[in-house]
Amino acid sequence: MIKKELRNLILIIFAWKLLVIVFSNLSQLIFPLQTDFLGGGLLQYLLHLNFWGFINFDGEHYFSIARDGYLPLTYFYFPLYPILIKILAIVFGGSFTAYAISGLILSNAFLFIAMVGLYKLAKMLYSEKSAYLTVIFLLTFPTNFFLGSFYNDSLFLAFAVWSFYFAIKKNWLPAIILAGLASATRVVGIALAAGIAIEYLFGELRLNQLLPLKERTCKVVAKGLIVGVLSVLGLLIYMVYLRNKTGSALEFFRNVSIFGEQRSTDLIMLPQVFYRYFFKILPNINYNYFPAVFTAYLEIISAFFAVIVITIIIFKSRASLTVFSILAFLIPAFSGSFSSMPRYLLAIFPIFLLTGKYLDTKSKAFSYTLFALLLLSTLFAVSLFIRGYFVS
Repeated sequence: MIKKELRNLILIIFAWKLLVIVFSNLSQLIFPLQTDFLGGGLLQYLLHLNFWGFINFDGEHYFSIARDGYLPLTYFYFPLYPILIKILAIVFGGSFTAYAISGLILSNAFLFIAMVGLYKLAKMLYSEKSAYLTVIFLLTFPTNFFLGSFYNDSLFLAFAVWSFYFAIKKNWLPAIILAGLASATRVVGIALAAGIAIEYLFGELRLNQLLPLKERTCKVVAKGLIVGVLSVLGLLIYMVYLRNKTGSALEFFRNVSIFGEQRSTDLIMLPQVFYRYFFKILPNINYNYFPAVFTAYLEIISAFFAVIVITIIIFKSRASLTVFSILAFLIPAFSGSFSSMPRYLLAIFPIFLLTGKYLDTKSKAFSYTLFALLLLSTLFAVSLFIRGYFVS
């Protein structure tokens, strides 16, 4: 990457970070404080809102796992991010604050790594302008602030983007290693492993065209299965750990129910989820309570947006990116809710790749208007999160 491109990316990320901090401060003027899920506790939060405020909600769980290890009902949170936090926190002295600093450093460092990889991948597949628009669109998507918070979103995104980048360039060792790490970061690492395996299959089938069809298919499929298994090795190791500790290798799946009645351990089909929103959730919202209205509509709009773009991806993009996108969307939706879906979409980077390509064909006025609306949504999303309201 040339110096100019790197400098531009640094400026974009710096501007994004500055905006998030500004929105964080403005949150005090917009919403009253709720004290139930504040990172570091109320006192720490009040003293350093722009620091501890980004450790709210699930950030507390990652913080606790990093310091004290797994406790019952925390196995849904995959281990790689807490492990890295603990290692870095020990380097910083192992204090309570050192853990907080370590997690935020890791999230923001991997955010930069992810944005560089996303830019390079978009430029390789489309164009330089599309690449910049892809990065900007992702960093203005309403839940963008999670990428710099005490969450594993940027970690997974970095692994996923670079894994695909190396896979498309046929550099399989780093692609498989990164996919394996991603599978120890989130359960949707399964989707990434499937995508990498598909990329390998299609590439190898083209390379072995001189072999008889049956021999070629058997050989390539066998190798593809190996690639897929290796790409999900992090998850397999975690499952062995859970089997030894809890008696169930799928304990992380059982923990889905802790997130409320909207989540189910039974598989719920996508049409049923949309049905629940339109006929049960949206009609019964208290429309006088803005946080609930904003969150519910953010969830359903994000889900609709994802379905539309993924449908286009099926016809316009690589088979590997299509498989990854479909599975990465469906896996959380199978729990019966779009709760947290606006945040989970951050990991489905092909959505942003295709949107960046689309924006490249539109006028500046259209793009500026879209980004302005997204930033307005980000203002409310950041403000709600920082003030202790669930967003995603």
